[in-house]
Amino acid sequence: MATLIAIEGIDGAGKGTQAGRLVSSLREMGLRVDTLQFPRYSATNFGGAIGDFLNGRFGSLNQVHPQLAAVLYAGDRFESRPLLMQLMEDNDVVVLDRFVGSNLAHQSAKLDGAERTALVDWIENIEYEVFQLPRPALTVLIDMSSQMSRELVSRKATRDYTDQEADLQESDLPYLERVRRCYLALAHSRLDWRTIHGLSEDGSLRTIDDVGTEIQTVVCEHLSHLC
Repeated sequence: MATLIAIEGIDGAGKGTQAGRLVSSLREMGLRVDTLQFPRYSATNFGGAIGDFLNGRFGSLNQVHPQLAAVLYAGDRFESRPLLMQLMEDNDVVVLDRFVGSNLAHQSAKLDGAERTALVDWIENIEYEVFQLPRPALTVLIDMSSQMSRELVSRKATRDYTDQEADLQESDLPYLERVRRCYLALAHSRLDWRTIHGLSEDGSLRTIDDVGTEIQTVVCEHLSHLC
């Protein structure tokens, strides 16, 4: 079975760009590599519902309990499980643009204290135990400030699930900052997570090449038997 690598980060952090670069780099090394992006808005029933959620069809961000929102994202991965497992059988490495870590950070950001901890445990149980999704061998977090994230989101091309410049989550800067802090807490507490900074020490945006090179180094250290 393939080694599963997940790329995480708040909206606009560059996950899709870096996932694509990583796939290309690993393929140049002669590895069999494929990729999958979540949510799969137009490919699954739950993915379509996530698009509705992010467009405000079910109410504002705070009107939908995070436990219910978490089920939509987990359900999207459950529907995608046969495809994911096939990709893992056919390749040496599978690179994921978002995975369970996104659900943990985005939903737990809406709660605090013991409620947050309980929700993280509940989501992991649903995703990994009930839905039997494979666990990533490595999760790479691209850390990006919420302010820079908002600017980068505004530069994105039209997405297939919304005609708005920013969806419910992307347009709420305080929420994005809470998500960022939840991501950092997850990365700090888990041995299978690595953090790559998207900004330089002076607050300027690091180049795509610079971030990509660091990600490739981290991944190849983990895949030393393959790289």
